[in-house]
Amino acid sequence: MSSHPEFPLVLTVPGLDNSGPDHWQTRWEALHPRCLRVNLGQWDRPHRNSWVNQLNLALRSVEGPVLLAAHSLGCHAVAAWAAMEPDAASLVAGALLVAPPEVDFFPLDPRVSAFSPTASGPLPFPALLVASRNDPYCGQPAARVLARMWGAQFMDAGSQGHINAESGLGDWDEGWRLLTHLADGRPAPVAGVQAAAPAR
Repeated sequence: MSSHPEFPLVLTVPGLDNSGPDHWQTRWEALHPRCLRVNLGQWDRPHRNSWVNQLNLALRSVEGPVLLAAHSLGCHAVAAWAAMEPDAASLVAGALLVAPPEVDFFPLDPRVSAFSPTASGPLPFPALLVASRNDPYCGQPAARVLARMWGAQFMDAGSQGHINAESGLGDWDEGWRLLTHLADGRPAPVAGVQAAAPAR
């Protein structure tokens, strides 16, 4: 955790089937006292409105603004929530969006189609979208389109699969470093990162 006394509360937003014990989100929660999980419920049968409502309740139950660290379908939950909440910018300081899946066109897991159509329009808070070159759930070209649509900075994570427990990232210190830059309002200083303008 950042040594800064005013470092925001971090809420992790997992994706389909929740995040297991070796997932970087779970490890962050164990390492950092001010890192808590949003219990979206219905982990194996996602429902967009239910997930959005649970995220909304979580955000309004804590003192904000907070940082969001979303993975996979959790990224779509964040985007859908932001599109529905006019005061989203006052509740969220920034969002780290990791490995969002394809939900609109032949998704690998049909359960994620519950979030189709993808929420469009730029997010009203700073966001960084991290995508792998060999993610089976979303090709990197599609991930770049999402970054442009959401007005997020794009980071090419190399070949890291779905950037989950199977990726062998451990505590994923690089991800936490990216989150601290979001907290400070700075762009991520890493090679390959591209700023994505909102889609027109």
